[in-house]
Amino acid sequence: MKNNISEIRQTFLKFFKNKNHTILKSSSLIPADNDPTVLIVNAGMNQFKEIFLGLQSPPYQQVATAQRCVRAGGKHNDLSNVGYTTRHHTFFEMLGNFSFGSYFKKKAIELAWELLTSSDWFNIPKERLLVTVYAYDKESYNIWINNIGLPKNRVIQIGNKKELYHSDNFWKMGDTGPCGPSSEIFYDRGDHLLGTLPGSSEDQESGDRYIEIWNLVFMQFNRKLDGTMISLPKPTVDTGMGLERIASVLQNVDSNYEIDLFRQLIIEVAKIINVSDLHNRSLYVIADHIRSCVFLIFDGLFPSNEGRGYILRRIIRRAIIYGNLLGNNNIFFYKIVKPLIDLMDDHEIVHSLAQKQNIIEDILYNEEKNFHHTLKNGLILLNHEMEKLDSNILSGARAFYLYDTHGLPLDLIIEICNQKNIQVNTQEFYYQMELQRQRSQQLYFVKNAKYAFLSMDKPTSFLGYDHIHTKGQVIALIKDNKLVQILNEGEEAIVLLDQTPFYAESGGQIGDKGKIIVQKKIGIFNVYDTKKYGHIFYHFGKMNKGILKLGDQVEAIVDKNIRICTSVNHSATHLLHAILRIVLGKHIKQKGSLVTDQYLRFDFYHSDTMEREQIRQVEFLFNQHIWSNLPISTEIMDLDRAKSTGAISSSSFEKKYYQISEVRVLNIGVLSKEICAGTHAKNTSEIGLFYITAEYSIAANTRRIEAITREVALNSIQNKCSLISNLNIVLKSSDKNIMEQIFSLQKQVCSLEKDIKFFKLKYASQKSELLVDKLRKIQGIPIIVSQLEDNIDKETLHIILNILKQKLQSVVIVLSTILNDKIHLFVSVTNDLTNRINALNIIQYLLKKIEGKGGGNKNFAQGIGKNISTFPSILESFFQTILN
Repeated sequence: MKNNISEIRQTFLKFFKNKNHTILKSSSLIPADNDPTVLIVNAGMNQFKEIFLGLQSPPYQQVATAQRCVRAGGKHNDLSNVGYTTRHHTFFEMLGNFSFGSYFKKKAIELAWELLTSSDWFNIPKERLLVTVYAYDKESYNIWINNIGLPKNRVIQIGNKKELYHSDNFWKMGDTGPCGPSSEIFYDRGDHLLGTLPGSSEDQESGDRYIEIWNLVFMQFNRKLDGTMISLPKPTVDTGMGLERIASVLQNVDSNYEIDLFRQLIIEVAKIINVSDLHNRSLYVIADHIRSCVFLIFDGLFPSNEGRGYILRRIIRRAIIYGNLLGNNNIFFYKIVKPLIDLMDDHEIVHSLAQKQNIIEDILYNEEKNFHHTLKNGLILLNHEMEKLDSNILSGARAFYLYDTHGLPLDLIIEICNQKNIQVNTQEFYYQMELQRQRSQQLYFVKNAKYAFLSMDKPTSFLGYDHIHTKGQVIALIKDNKLVQILNEGEEAIVLLDQTPFYAESGGQIGDKGKIIVQKKIGIFNVYDTKKYGHIFYHFGKMNKGILKLGDQVEAIVDKNIRICTSVNHSATHLLHAILRIVLGKHIKQKGSLVTDQYLRFDFYHSDTMEREQIRQVEFLFNQHIWSNLPISTEIMDLDRAKSTGAISSSSFEKKYYQISEVRVLNIGVLSKEICAGTHAKNTSEIGLFYITAEYSIAANTRRIEAITREVALNSIQNKCSLISNLNIVLKSSDKNIMEQIFSLQKQVCSLEKDIKFFKLKYASQKSELLVDKLRKIQGIPIIVSQLEDNIDKETLHIILNILKQKLQSVVIVLSTILNDKIHLFVSVTNDLTNRINALNIIQYLLKKIEGKGGGNKNFAQGIGKNISTFPSILESFFQTILN
């Protein structure tokens, strides 16, 4: 076989296709919306999570994939390792084969060994391979020795004598749920590299000799809340092999950054940045990060300050900073998109990537352009930190603050500090990073692991499509992250029921609110939100009255008005989608949405700003369809039939096509047919009235519409009419000529502003002439000190300062005025005098005397104080103190 990265990927998939595995495409990097525990897909098993949890029947028994993954945030975060090791990436492809009850340990191990060692496939020398197994997994140990024929010294048993089931070779999804032993396959690169055997007590991470290439996980247990292990009825296999790592082995190189794809990409990056040293680790960082950014944006992510978008923003900024470390101060990152796509000319999605190339480039260009200002500020903050130091050591805590809050990497901080003979306490920096990692991990487990698998053998039965008032039984109570038996009045908690009418937040629609009432009303639990994980519904709320106990029979009552308004707005998003396709074109496709009881938000692909006339046309057509009283209906059908009948779906739904057998299809007359699991109105007349409140861009080629319906829309229109009526009274106009009156006022304001500016300049010029007469020289320094008339505005003061500096060239100026019963101070020092006197020192001295605050730099400073009575004498004597 040939060994370029594309051929390696295809060989892997071909091998498992020959072994009767179904080959599935990579899922999106953005997880399906029913999995809140993962920000970005970070493992091959993510798309099969509900199958592993037993929440869904597997549509396939044997599967193989080449899954795109990113590890740059949350529990799995390799961001800080990229550029420092030979094998870590933010973006990588995980090759994996999976068995959902079809085969188990023996066949999984045999398949892996055949692919790796057979001369028909990867043909890796057997003597270069060794494996680890869980110490108490004798079955796997015996398979490797007896069936595969590995010598005992190359089968390493790893366990934990103090705690059973706690080992690097015992995999678990969380504190509860599916888990089982694993077997890892390592490749020995040779004794020319440092490194100890896997499982040794020494730190094997410091060496590159032994590299893990494949992890075989055997999920055979379900761990309960009390820690007991129950054998799964159908054990499953989950394997993962990093494409970049196996490529380094098959291409006989010692670093992932030396494989064909990275080698060529690094050359392209070096050309763009104009760097000759191809082994500079900054190039490695940039080459890695461009892959993450391109695929994250391709899958629909945009840079932002929270969640997934923040992870993308951090990766982009890290790449830009490392470009800065290479001496590049120009916008460059977006230029690497095309070379990357060209190098991936045989990838399965390269055509789709090429179609989005311009969008990806625009997003990266704008993000880098905006970040240059942030980077400049970060460097200013670093310089400020260095200026404050009492020693030549910058604390790790401050360095970590600059890294975590302002995006300055430790490399850049160290390099700049070194230039000023300042050391960085890197030990404390890494300690702070570890604390943050632990906080993130604790948050992950508190939020997800303990409760994600509660009652997973019996999913919540959702009755809310047909009812908003049902009975049910309390099957779990969670308070302060602990399972409890009873809730008392005033306590906030999470309630789980066996069945519920409450719709859980999903598909952009908010979760229902309402009440859970103990029979005979001895207890009332107010539900303020409903969420779900998999098919388990969580009712968040507070005990408003009485008590609620585990096992209680209850009535679950959804707030009717909120449900109706939310359902109406959800139907409105579908009708809006259809009308946008009529007005703007068939290229319109939903990007995202938010549906609440108060308003709706709809994001869609479109490159141009909507004209006012287009918005009016959308509103008119929408309201026409409201008046037409179109029927709204839903039907359940299999996915293939839904697609064949022309049902369209949001991009978020497309991420889970492979695993859904039946879908809910929403029809609005013959105008709209979409796959949707939300709640809806019965006909369009229930929408009542539709009014667009905003239309704007949220990213390159992505627009957002915000709109309101029913009473909210009517109230908004009535408020606007009242506003216009009030304006007519004030302006003495009518609806017909109100705009003429406003334009006339605007002209008058512009004319008055010009007059004011003229008089300000005239006054400032005259005042400057008078102030020149007050020039004094103290120890050879020309100084003007003056308290001006009260209530002179700041703009005029600035004009006076600038005139004086231009006129005198060399001068120290201190001006003050009383404005709104406070002293306003301005100090200016020309450049030639700052080596003798500092504007900031002057302002700080004066502010102490007048109980004020302010700041500035050596050339200009300003402040505000309140001790007016003593100020004149302080102003007269200040310069003697400053100069002495």
